[in-house]
Amino acid sequence: MTSALNSTEAAPGSRQANALAERLEAGARSLYELASGLSDAEWQKRIPHDGRPIGVVVHHVGNMYPLEIQLAQKIAAGEAIEGVTMAAVDGINAAHAKEHDQVTKAEALDFLRRNSEAAAAAIRALSDEDLARSATNSLYGDAPLTCQFFLEDHAVRHSYHHLARIRAALKS
Repeated sequence: MTSALNSTEAAPGSRQANALAERLEAGARSLYELASGLSDAEWQKRIPHDGRPIGVVVHHVGNMYPLEIQLAQKIAAGEAIEGVTMAAVDGINAAHAKEHDQVTKAEALDFLRRNSEAAAAAIRALSDEDLARSATNSLYGDAPLTCQFFLEDHAVRHSYHHLARIRAALKS
């Protein structure tokens, strides 16, 4: 497969943006590889303390990349993140889980691949100045946070976070 999931070649531009994009790609690739080898029973296994099936969570990661990138781009433009709360995020996640409860492995993996590629490309388009720019963020009590921090705490970390929980669920 030739895609961002297998990309290790740095694009021209900000070295820091390329490094962030590569970390996002590595996490997405690890999640993709683990998920692609799951049995049907494992795909449907519910994650403890989460309740969603593993397959839904794989799709969820792909689903959140565009929103996470959009919010990071707002910060990069110096715009405050307003009205985004954990309650709103929880609502998005619950609606997604209900709508995609029977997502197929092929659908979820393709969605993860496409959206991780787009997220990595969007990160690579950011300059060092964009990454260093800060704006207040309602998810963090209106603290001023940099675009880079937001990317690291959301889009870049997201696949790693769920990958760890999926691995733990598979061991239980």
